[in-house]
Amino acid sequence: MAVWPIISGGAAVLAGTASWAACHPRSQLFGPTLSRLRSESILALTFDDGPNPSATAAILDVLERHRASATFFLIGGFARACPSLVKAIAERGHSIGNHTDSHRNTLWLSTRQLQTELVSCQDTIEEITGKRPLLMRPPFGFRGPHLHAAVKRSGLKRVVMWNLMGRDWTRSGKRNLVDRLGRARGGDIVVLHDGSHRALKADRSETVRALEHWLPRWRDAGLQCVALDGIIDDRMNE
Repeated sequence: MAVWPIISGGAAVLAGTASWAACHPRSQLFGPTLSRLRSESILALTFDDGPNPSATAAILDVLERHRASATFFLIGGFARACPSLVKAIAERGHSIGNHTDSHRNTLWLSTRQLQTELVSCQDTIEEITGKRPLLMRPPFGFRGPHLHAAVKRSGLKRVVMWNLMGRDWTRSGKRNLVDRLGRARGGDIVVLHDGSHRALKADRSETVRALEHWLPRWRDAGLQCVALDGIIDDRMNE
């Protein structure tokens, strides 16, 4: 029997499994994550890559008009550049999560480097708001076997993924965002963006427009948009 084809096939399976575990939002192989909520009456809107002086304030305004709460996963470097926006997020009752300090791909970082990224973001947000985040979302959603240890050592409690991605950072995603958000159902964790990891002042006007369209419709359908800090506990689905 030829051995090398078997070895090669096994290696391919392992590589595929590792790739799925590192990227798929529902994978639990590299530590527990939250990708959906148990209650069918709530919806978790999350915003990544802020704060952003071109969009965050507008998003906060539309959320307030429609009595909706959300969770903002902030980049530490941008938080230091826009502390007034970070304060505004907290003062309006939204949750703030850790999206690392510089949005580096965590797969290429050591555990110590990743912990440094997380702690720096934690310290920045605490200095501005007086409160350390409990939640984190890895940049690009990438996770490796070292993530769980770095998260725990940084004082964070949960890794939050998603089950509906708005794709509002792409040209086609912006164009189809209203239709894509029509897929949202109770219990979903939805990813949108108030910023861009590439630079401040990203245009997120299509995200604001989609929120203006859907927030009243979700409310009329009996869905409550909630901030994650107040509802996450050990009984929820992971």
